[in-house]
Amino acid sequence: MVQEFVERLSELMMRAAPSGFSNFTLECKHFFSGAALYANGKIYATLTPKGFAIKLPEKNREKLLSEGKAKKLRYFSKAPIKKEYILLSKAVFDDLKSLQGYIKISIEYVQKKE
Repeated sequence: MVQEFVERLSELMMRAAPSGFSNFTLECKHFFSGAALYANGKIYATLTPKGFAIKLPEKNREKLLSEGKAKKLRYFSKAPIKKEYILLSKAVFDDLKSLQGYIKISIEYVQKKE
């Protein structure tokens, strides 16, 4: 099952990787019960049984949440909410142009963080 997530996320990155990031090493690796995307070793998105989660700046998270295009992420029922991540709705996830934009924002965001 985990390999399926790695394959799906790897395929997604082949289609959705934003242009202009040739100076980054983009990788897809196993992540608990799913897969995660990394840019220069920093995680920026995951695909798990919960859905596709992406790490975004607060203003982007709040906008997507307020528009009903995302939900807060909690990997397990009693686990804390992952504050910098949101689960994208299927509509946003399926919109390749929007997804590429959020991936670009996410990669830039995680590279600025220490």
